[in-house]
Amino acid sequence: MFIKDVLESGDALEGKEVAIRGWIYRKRSSGSVVFLVVRDGTSIIQAVVKKGEADVESFAQASQATIESSVELKGTLRKDERAVTGCEISTKSLSIVSLAEDFPIKGGEGEEFLLDNRHLWLRSRGIASLLRIRMSILKELREFFEGKKCVEVQAPTFVSGACEGGATLFEVPYFDRKAYLTQSAQLYLEVMIFSLNRVYTIAPSFRAERSRTRRHLTEYWHAEAELAWFDNSKIMDFEEELVTRVFNKVSESKEYEILGKRPKELITPFQRMDYDEAIEIADVEWGEDLDYRAEKKITSDSEEPIFVYNYPKKAKAFYHRPNPDNPAVVLCHDLLAPGGYGEIIGGGERIHELDILLKRIEEVGLNPDDYYWYIDLRRYGSVPHSGFGLGVDRLTNWLVMGKHIKDVVPFPRMMRRLNP
Repeated sequence: MFIKDVLESGDALEGKEVAIRGWIYRKRSSGSVVFLVVRDGTSIIQAVVKKGEADVESFAQASQATIESSVELKGTLRKDERAVTGCEISTKSLSIVSLAEDFPIKGGEGEEFLLDNRHLWLRSRGIASLLRIRMSILKELREFFEGKKCVEVQAPTFVSGACEGGATLFEVPYFDRKAYLTQSAQLYLEVMIFSLNRVYTIAPSFRAERSRTRRHLTEYWHAEAELAWFDNSKIMDFEEELVTRVFNKVSESKEYEILGKRPKELITPFQRMDYDEAIEIADVEWGEDLDYRAEKKITSDSEEPIFVYNYPKKAKAFYHRPNPDNPAVVLCHDLLAPGGYGEIIGGGERIHELDILLKRIEEVGLNPDDYYWYIDLRRYGSVPHSGFGLGVDRLTNWLVMGKHIKDVVPFPRMMRRLNP
C-alpha cells in the first residue's frame, strides 16, 4: 500500500497487518529497538523494529540499513501520537532491496553543492512538497482553461523567428540553416483560434537573458492562451479569475504544513494601474519597460497583484494593438505579484488589422517574409482577439513564498547552471 493510503485509513486498518515499501528517511536505534522513518513519495511513516518481535534476519537487516536504502516491510499498524505522522508500524518482517552508500547530503551543505547534487536533493520532503504544489497548480490551470471552453494545443519548439526580443533567442543549428528555441507559443496559438476559437498550451519556453535575479530561468514553463473576441480589459478579467481560482484551490493543500507556510487570503478585484501612474511610483522615464526594481516599488504597499496597462508602444513587442485613443501606447498589460515576485503574466490585445500589423513589423525592423503566415491571418477573416502568457514557475514561487525560482523546478536552468 502507499503510505498515504495507510495513514488516511488509520481507523479501519488499526491492529491489522499492512505492507509498505520505500526509502529510509530517518533512522535511530537503542540497542534492541530500531526506529525507521520510511517515505514512499506519498508520505512518511515510522516503523518500529524490535528484537524478539521481528524475526532475527529482519532485525539484522533493520540494524544494517542506511539512510536512503530501499526496503520492503510488513507489520501491524497502530496509532501513536508521538510518531511523526500519528501512526507507526510494529514491524514483523523487513528486507533491504538496495543498501545505500553513505548519503552525501546530511544537512548544512551550501547552495552550489545542493544544486550540483540536485538529483539527490530532490528526495527532501521540502522540495517534494514544492513539486506537489506545482503539480496542483498545473492541474488547476488546465481545469480552469477547459471550464472556459479552451482547447489544449501544442506549438513547435524550433522556430524561425522571434516572438519577443531577438536578443534573447537561443540559436541552434537546424540542418543547413539557423533555427531558434521558442520564446513563446503565442503566434501559433493565434493561428489556432481561427479553427478552435479559444486555445491554450502549457509548455517550456526559452529566453537567453543574461540575468541572475531570483526570478529568472533560461528554460521555464509557460501557460499561454489566446481567445477570439476578447479585448484587453476582458482578458484581464479572465486572468484575474484564473489566478484567484488557482490561488484559492492550491492554498488548501496540506503540503503547506510541511513547508511551514500558509498563503494569505487573496482579495479581489486586483488594482489596475495605468503605466503613467506606475512610472511615477517607480521613478522610471516614460517609454522604458519596467524592470525588477520598478515592479518591486510598484507593489511594495500591496498584498495583492496589480495590473499595469497601457505601456508605451516602443517598450513592447510588435504584435500589441496600438490604443486607438492614444497610438503612442498599446493595449497590453502585465500582472505584477506582490512581495517582489514581479511580473507573473504578460498579455494584451493583438493587432487584428492588416495595415497596422504591416506598419508595426516595418517599424521594428522585422522581415515580413519571416512572418508571412502570421500576416495571412489578417487577410482571411481576422477578428479582435487577446491573449497572455503566465510564468508557471513564477506563479509557483509566489504561492509558496519561495526565496528563489530555482527551488520550484526539478532541474533549474540558469545562466551558469546546465546540470545535472
